[in-house]
Amino acid sequence: MKLLTITIPCYNSQEYMEHAINSALIGGDDIEIIIVDDGSSDNTLQIAKQYEEKYPSIVRAIHKENGGHGSAVNTGIDNAEGVYFKVLDSDDWLDAYSLQRVLQLLREMITDGIGLDMVISNYVYEKPSVHKHKVMSYNIAIPKDKVISWKDFRHFRVSQNLLMHSIIYRTKLLRDCGLRLPEHTFYVDNLYAYNPLPYVKKMYYLDVDLYRYYIGRDDQSVNEAIMTKRIDQQIKVNKLMIDAYDLMNIKDFKLRKYMIKYLAMMLIVSSALLVNEGSPESLQKRDDLWNYLHNKNIILYNIINRRRLGKVMQMKHKSGQKIIIHGYHIFNRIYGFN
Repeated sequence: MKLLTITIPCYNSQEYMEHAINSALIGGDDIEIIIVDDGSSDNTLQIAKQYEEKYPSIVRAIHKENGGHGSAVNTGIDNAEGVYFKVLDSDDWLDAYSLQRVLQLLREMITDGIGLDMVISNYVYEKPSVHKHKVMSYNIAIPKDKVISWKDFRHFRVSQNLLMHSIIYRTKLLRDCGLRLPEHTFYVDNLYAYNPLPYVKKMYYLDVDLYRYYIGRDDQSVNEAIMTKRIDQQIKVNKLMIDAYDLMNIKDFKLRKYMIKYLAMMLIVSSALLVNEGSPESLQKRDDLWNYLHNKNIILYNIINRRRLGKVMQMKHKSGQKIIIHGYHIFNRIYGFN
């Protein structure tokens, strides 16, 4: 039995994918590594097959037609044999010590018959171009080193969100909740970190810096210029999140509160990018996005509008737009997320 499946979506990743794969191999026979070649035109598939030949009991190489990051993750879920499931992007890597700690925890939980739905660990922004190394932890917000439920959650700071980088799901949960990420769409990692949450009951926060999130490639999806260019993709994901649930019907107060916070964060980032771009077309897209939420769920709209900077993000006068842009760049400088 494999404790953990690590899926590595790859698209033209020949320059850096080996670092990601080698970091996961530290897990040994407790893990399986599924390298999904998403229709690459370089040597990605050949490299994946070389690892499969060298580590046949650990690595599987799967080739598929190009469908985007979400399609590659779907393929990983469909083929996973591990009890738990983790996504590792091909330009990121895992910390060796932290991975061993995670596997030890999973082994203990399975042996004791404790059906954890989600394991949470820290992630680290790695931005070598400016020698930036920032750990994003959940101290204070989440009790650590014990099995918990949503009722145990405390207050999350603005910077604290459960992202794809920090989450390990039980594989069966992902299948049971019917998670299918859209194809040919960027930023679907937000759906991955959001849609399964109502199915999660038992969690464990392990305070280790497992995931190393590389920031700095010019073609990276979180690069500000790229995000602005692909803003329609971001808006699409925002709307899919709005459509996913009527959050007012989620009975668990702490879960509902967190999901509102996450959705609000997404709307705020999209709004700030649109205002920063500044064209009449972008400002209209900003207004249309907030109108979409208003028409879909007016109660939720009013909650975000009152408590989550929603009103600020909808400012139409020039001075208000300058406040939005200034705030966005300050937040970005502090946390270095692109």
